[in-house]
Amino acid sequence: MVIQRIQTLFLLLAVGFMILFCLTPFASAEAAAGADSFTPVFVKDAPVYMILNIVIAVLLFLGIFMFKNLKQQMKVTLASMVLICASIVSFGFLLFVGMPDAHVIWTGGVLLLVCALVCAVLAYRGMKKDHKLLTSYDRLR
Repeated sequence: MVIQRIQTLFLLLAVGFMILFCLTPFASAEAAAGADSFTPVFVKDAPVYMILNIVIAVLLFLGIFMFKNLKQQMKVTLASMVLICASIVSFGFLLFVGMPDAHVIWTGGVLLLVCALVCAVLAYRGMKKDHKLLTSYDRLR
């Protein structure tokens, strides 16, 4: 089996980054026991935020299988990109307003979300390229 569309790989990578984000700690908060001990903060500690990120991963995963309807695949990917941006913004609010004493773990938090966003943008770009190619082919006939 050969994957001929590169956007499928980008969508799969974005799903992987979103799943990894849900499983790794994104911050470390000071423990109540002492000032020197830190406890990791996971996405599961904020249930609404976890649901948002699971919905994003599911939408990206469903976008992989919408290859027969390119316009709908583009809409789902665009909605996923908007939701990833909303996740990044809510990450900031959750971290800096909800837990002011927490410290960001860059490799577990922001970087994974940004990588998922970049992969989704690259997949969308590939879809636009395919759409442009199909419309130019239809003009020739």
